[in-house]
Amino acid sequence: MDDDAVGRRQAHLVREAIEAAGIEVGQLWMHYFSVGGEAGEMEIDAFLHHSLTLPVLQWDLLAHATNELLDQQRPTRIPQASDLLDHDDPDDAGQDQHGTRDQDTTEEP
Repeated sequence: MDDDAVGRRQAHLVREAIEAAGIEVGQLWMHYFSVGGEAGEMEIDAFLHHSLTLPVLQWDLLAHATNELLDQQRPTRIPQASDLLDHDDPDDAGQDQHGTRDQDTTEEP
């Protein structure tokens, strides 16, 4: 793969990742700049849309900044059923974590 193809592939992967993660180009640019990137925000946006080439070092700094932003995001996790039960709900007083009544709980009239 030649350098141009590598740059286009890397730009595509970065754009795909930030779109999926809900990261704005401006946010990516700020982080890229903070890790030593030299291109401006408009240049980064143009690179991500294959309208401009950047030096290889800038590609790697952009990939690094993207990875750091992705690492900062908490991955979405699916909770267990017991995590979804509202144990503070007064309507389920005396019920165990599965929504059934405890054996030793008695209600007086």
